Amino acid sequence: MPVFQLTEELIFPNPLFGRPDGLLAVGGDLSPARLLLAYSLGIFPWYSDEDPILWWSPDPRMVLLPSNLRVTKSMKQVLRNNHFRITFDTDFRSVITSCQQIDRPGQEFGTWITQEMLEAYCQLHEMGYAHSVEVWKDEQLVGGLYGISLGNCFFGESMFAKMSNASKAGFITLVQALENKGFALIDCQTETNHLNSLGAENIPRIEFLRMLKNNLNGNDLKGKWTDFR
Repeated sequence: MPVFQLTEELIFPNPLFGRPDGLLAVGGDLSPARLLLAYSLGIFPWYSDEDPILWWSPDPRMVLLPSNLRVTKSMKQVLRNNHFRITFDTDFRSVITSCQQIDRPGQEFGTWITQEMLEAYCQLHEMGYAHSVEVWKDEQLVGGLYGISLGNCFFGESMFAKMSNASKAGFITLVQALENKGFALIDCQTETNHLNSLGAENIPRIEFLRMLKNNLNGNDLKGKWTDFR
């Protein structure tokens, strides 16, 4: 199956035409308009510094329905005891920079967040589409995650933790807040044991795209989420 070469024209091929490994297209740019179009079609960029921009639409797709969130007794206790202080959209750049720099043993693209990508997502944050969760301990940033919000969908991009349970605490708090706001779908992209343990599951790409289409015209929560609960 061919990989599509993007041009300056703001267009993507049908995501159902991606290769078996999920690679769909190459090239283009990381302009806000192209990134937002990509996410609305279930496509995201993932590449390293040595590569051109690569665009993906995996099959199957890992998703979490907020109502399926799984929280262990130990994590409930961590959250109940306020072991961490958790904020939203307080320091987006520090969160994405930490995701970029954190060591990820055994992960091929440990530094897949290129500087070009970092700046592009910071621009989306300033526009009100990209959001961060910060996890603090003794006023130090010890964990967090970021992603994109469109309609009733949140597209998780990356998370990091410098302390045990930090990223889980941030993720659980985010999912509970998203459910309270009526979000229907959290895109987790590809499978990990960490996400499996929290209730995420793989679904066929065609089912993901159907759910995405049905939930893009819901909440208009563009802007800073500093009071998001």
